[in-house]
Amino acid sequence: MALALITAVGTVGYVLIEGLPVIDALYFTVVTLTTVGYGDIVPVTVGGRFFTIAIILSGVGTALYLLSAAAQLVLEGQLRDIFGRNVMHRRIDQLQGHVIVCGYGRFGRVVTEELRRNHAPVVVIDADPGKEEALRALDVPYVIGSALADEVLEQAGIRRARAIVVATPSDPDNVFITLSAREKSAAIRIHARGETEAGLRRLELAGANQALSAYHSGGVRMAASILRPSVVDFLELSLPGHQEEVTLEEARIGSGSTLASQTIADVEREQSRVRVVALKREDEPIRIIPEPATRLAAGDLLVLIGDRDGLGRLAQVAGGKAS
Repeated sequence: MALALITAVGTVGYVLIEGLPVIDALYFTVVTLTTVGYGDIVPVTVGGRFFTIAIILSGVGTALYLLSAAAQLVLEGQLRDIFGRNVMHRRIDQLQGHVIVCGYGRFGRVVTEELRRNHAPVVVIDADPGKEEALRALDVPYVIGSALADEVLEQAGIRRARAIVVATPSDPDNVFITLSAREKSAAIRIHARGETEAGLRRLELAGANQALSAYHSGGVRMAASILRPSVVDFLELSLPGHQEEVTLEEARIGSGSTLASQTIADVEREQSRVRVVALKREDEPIRIIPEPATRLAAGDLLVLIGDRDGLGRLAQVAGGKAS
């Protein structure tokens, strides 16, 4: 801005003092500022020479600083980083209904990979600049900064996100992030990691929809694989995204769906390789293995197991997968 102002002042000054045409005045100003000094145009009046001295003293340093700064940006790759961040910000601004993962450690990395495996839009927040290269290689939108800062959560699109995973290794940080997320969005689902029993309790008090301990969950699963290996094998078989043929899915019945008023038996008869394993209706407790004669209604949430093709067709008839 300073260089543009000096160029404009110089051009006008040479027009008024030296009587040069505008193009010649602009050309002489640029030649002076860049210290090229071709000598084809020179000030002929005393006033013009003093004015040139002023232009040199005020403008040459500014021009050289701008050129050296631009060269530094290009040589050090900073220009690429600046443009890359601008593209990343625009990419995040276009997301709607995405999931924010706070903390790209071992826990957060697994969550991110699982979400991406199931084609869920994800934005990762991590305070460590050293993670940026891995996130860029993963081609996932990210924000380098602390999720404790309000502006970082806003930059990640907290008000447009459907869920946030709070996965830092610090209980106090996770509680603070949970409070901030709940303050900014009353509807967002918060899934938080806790390291201690006290941390889990405080996360729930802070507004987390789900607070879990990775160590506790891992220990329970290991014990279950010893006591009930076939059950664990079945659960792994039905995890979304892990098997090509059989998976678990959920679908909400839309207001215009043809499934409304049908019974569960009707649904399973039409989709022979799909079974309804649970039904959630408004504020009622979830029903496990609901009665086949249960008549469905708009707004019902079905938990289904079956092959991917059958589940996909049923989701379309129902009105789309639940968010």
